[in-house]
Amino acid sequence: MEKEKRKKIILWAGLGVLTVITIIGFVFSREIFGWSELVDDGAGNIQTIWHGFFRRTVSDSEVIQYLFEHAIPNLVRTVQIITIAILLAILLHYAAKITFHSKKGITISKLMVNFIKWVIAIATVFLIMGAWGANTTLMLASAGVVTLIIGLGSQTLVADILAGIFIVFEGDFQVGDIVIIDGWRGEVQTIGVRTTKLIDAGGNVKIVNNSEIKTIINQTKELSIAKCYVAIGYEARIENVEAVIADNIDKLKEKIPGIVEGPFYKGVSELAESSVNLLFVAKCHENDIYQVQRDLNREIKIMFDDNDINIPFNQIVVHMGEDDKPKEVASKKTIKKAEEFAEEQKELSKDIEIKK
Repeated sequence: MEKEKRKKIILWAGLGVLTVITIIGFVFSREIFGWSELVDDGAGNIQTIWHGFFRRTVSDSEVIQYLFEHAIPNLVRTVQIITIAILLAILLHYAAKITFHSKKGITISKLMVNFIKWVIAIATVFLIMGAWGANTTLMLASAGVVTLIIGLGSQTLVADILAGIFIVFEGDFQVGDIVIIDGWRGEVQTIGVRTTKLIDAGGNVKIVNNSEIKTIINQTKELSIAKCYVAIGYEARIENVEAVIADNIDKLKEKIPGIVEGPFYKGVSELAESSVNLLFVAKCHENDIYQVQRDLNREIKIMFDDNDINIPFNQIVVHMGEDDKPKEVASKKTIKKAEEFAEEQKELSKDIEIKK
């Protein structure tokens, strides 16, 4: 943490120094870059005379004179251009952050910021080359031909850019959504001009070209379903268990703040070899699904423990003769309550379909 903090201080200090140099360059631009005037030498010849601190002779050496007269002013101008480009990029970043707050707005702003940063970077390169005397007009004309040649061989790049634009404006998914792309689940970190970045729960980052995204599952559009399977022993009367669930199910939501709707009791999901498996479901946001499932497991275990409902585990039981242990019974009132509760839960959770 301290190392990261120190690095940020150094970066901001460096930017501060560049900003000071840029301001000084603007204040003393006349002295640094010089100024010219047309002078008649008396013989009818018009000459251009340069004035300024760096426009005087300081050495007979051509190298030293060139460094003093051209290199230092050009270096100052280069620092100015780079500093202005960095400040524009920072200003653009924070302006987008302040202006856009919705998921769609953030997604569009990030795409625009990425595109404008590329434009700033290209413009910065041309301006710096122009400051050092390069013929930028000729370079721009040549760039048109080069762009055409490159364009013919970079159809994938064009496809990536177009796919990124369609993704953003069609709203298939946005920054912050939980999605599954090619079987890889993660949160959308950025949607760039060319690629989309996902980060999973473990902090791993997947970068995929926009044109290669063929199928996608967006798990954030609607509420997700957290599932909890709990086993009870065959010796337990299902009606008694359901009566206990009916008395306590409303308390589960109070104890689990991540639940948006539910929880609901879906009934007996399986008659397994050594247990009767019950299914509970709850609707929650995709970001909370794993925590909600863990909380459901915990609270249902506590509920069953408090009411002496046994959750079986793998074991070998040898029966010698008839089992003298009395079987659990349920009163008519309990049976009726259990049936009404089960039907009520079916109706409340009818829009939640679970395969198993």
